[in-house]
Amino acid sequence: MRHLRILWLGAAVMLTACQRPGDAPAGPQQASLLPPDQASAHVIAAAPPAAHTAASVAGSLPAPLAPIRAVGTDEAIKPFDFAGTSGGIGPAVCRFDGLQLPPGTKVYAAGGYGGAAQAFQIDQSGHQATRMDVAVNQPSAPVVLMLGSYEPTVWNVGWSPGTRILAVLVSGYHRQVINGLPSGVPRIVSTRDNHGACPSFSLSGDRLDSLNSAARLVFGRNVDMVFPARSGKVLVSESGAEAGRWVTDRAAQAAESFRLADAPLAGEAGLEEAVRKGYLREATPADVRDWQMAAAAARGPGDVPPVYGGTKPRPIGMYHAYVVLKPFTLPAGLYGAHSATFFVPKGLPRPKGTLGHSTLYDFNTLSCAGVACWH
Repeated sequence: MRHLRILWLGAAVMLTACQRPGDAPAGPQQASLLPPDQASAHVIAAAPPAAHTAASVAGSLPAPLAPIRAVGTDEAIKPFDFAGTSGGIGPAVCRFDGLQLPPGTKVYAAGGYGGAAQAFQIDQSGHQATRMDVAVNQPSAPVVLMLGSYEPTVWNVGWSPGTRILAVLVSGYHRQVINGLPSGVPRIVSTRDNHGACPSFSLSGDRLDSLNSAARLVFGRNVDMVFPARSGKVLVSESGAEAGRWVTDRAAQAAESFRLADAPLAGEAGLEEAVRKGYLREATPADVRDWQMAAAAARGPGDVPPVYGGTKPRPIGMYHAYVVLKPFTLPAGLYGAHSATFFVPKGLPRPKGTLGHSTLYDFNTLSCAGVACWH
């Protein structure tokens, strides 16, 4: 069989060499170039166009394809948002092209876990947005900033007259937005959600060991000073002095202008809105008793010995407790003190969205989901 394959390959080469460029095949060719033991596959192979064959023989390549053009005028096209609402695609390479730091430039890092909580979302992370106000007062030397936040954050940047901000590098987990800087100030926003090329760094608590390595990579030197944010505000000033007045870019927008369209309000504001719109009502002690009785009946006595004086059902907190009245989506940010309790009556679907630190009691399945459930 091996000798037959060698003979077959030689014959195929000779047939190809003997074919003249101008010869056009009579039609689709049967898979006659297959080895004899595979000829039963009957694969149909269409011959290339005669013009391409001639060009190949002449030693030239076919003409390249024309670039894709929009049909009609510019009004027929619009931006293609490949990254959705995650805040765009991060940089493929972590560098500021052409940026040269003058002697004496200060590298300042500022931020924290998150800023002041806002009652809206700027991405689809399930976390409500935060706002961080950054005021820079350093007129004696140029400044580059390294800003970092875990939570989705709108960074409002202002500065004192005479302060020169040369560039801004932003790190985070969720979406980060720079607001207030002139368009001519270069910036890199590299987050976990946009898969940016820059190394991540943190300014939360004592987790500062990633700052210098990131600064050396991007700016060629260590961080001069770290300024922790408090209550959504951070003053970047080695002297600690505030300016007599602050300025920002004329095109700066209100933080809420970055709100994700069609997303419900976050946290407690979202719960209050759901009550106003009839998606929820506040739960009563009667709703809690109904759940406890239904759950006990579903469990049955089980293989449990009797307890003197009887047993009491596990208490259910009434803080932020609601009954679902119709299908809806849970607001983002239901964590910690903003968590809630939901009762889903029989016949209604569970709400969509992320429970966070909340608890849900479903009368349809008599099951519990969330942090307050027994597992």
